Amino acid sequence: MPAVINVSAYRFVSLEGLETWRDTLRSLAEASDLRGTVLLSKEGINLFVAGTREGIDAFVTQLRSLPPFADLETKESPGTLRPFRRLQVKIKREIIAFGAAGTDPAAHPAPRLSPEQLRAWLDEGEDVVLLDTRNDYEVQAGSFRGAHHLGLNHFRDFPEAAAKMPEAWRTAKVVTFCTGGIRCEKAAPFLQQAGFSDVYQLDGGILRYFERCGGAHYDGECFVFDERVGVQPDLTPSGAILCERCQRPITLLEQRAPDFAPGAGCRICRSANAAAS
Repeated sequence: MPAVINVSAYRFVSLEGLETWRDTLRSLAEASDLRGTVLLSKEGINLFVAGTREGIDAFVTQLRSLPPFADLETKESPGTLRPFRRLQVKIKREIIAFGAAGTDPAAHPAPRLSPEQLRAWLDEGEDVVLLDTRNDYEVQAGSFRGAHHLGLNHFRDFPEAAAKMPEAWRTAKVVTFCTGGIRCEKAAPFLQQAGFSDVYQLDGGILRYFERCGGAHYDGECFVFDERVGVQPDLTPSGAILCERCQRPITLLEQRAPDFAPGAGCRICRSANAAAS
């Protein structure tokens, strides 16, 4: 059995008394000896924590006993080392920074598409626009085959990028996806509001797809925001590291390249240095 269980979860739900919720959740997480990050805002909760099997089970059970979080869905992946050094419970303006007013995932969500249904569509060659809503450096680690990437530096750039999407996509079948699903909770409804008529969000994101469908129709790994850096389709750490210069992921394959040297930067940094010299 793995020494560490990593759990991510989010829920868009109206929250009041954020300071009280912060103190309550910190106490629950500390009692279960968890480390990681819990974000709270008036729009809901977003968390990524790690601990023992017993600690995770106790925390999730207690969290679901609280009315706002009764329907909280979690995604798990195994590990051998804790990917976080400490516990943080923070209050934020948004649980995922987007910056576009008028998007309310709790009240007006976009249709969810199960991983199994997406795989079936891809198996059958369905005409679908796969839209990667992640940042550019995440996409470089891996993505669905044939997916469209928006060249985002930050998720808050998504509304501007959406305005430049091909007109034909407004009537096409569009499926948005991200790491764990939370960004699509805002991206997909935003597209609907912008006039896109047939939009879906991949339920649970890439991580749930890996859990249920493995690596079918997916190339590479999935970048994650912790010390594992990347996970493979079987949800085990990929061996990726972060570039010491630009913080982009360097895959295990790139680390094995003849021109790679620790501390010398990723291939993008090395190319930039070569161009400047």
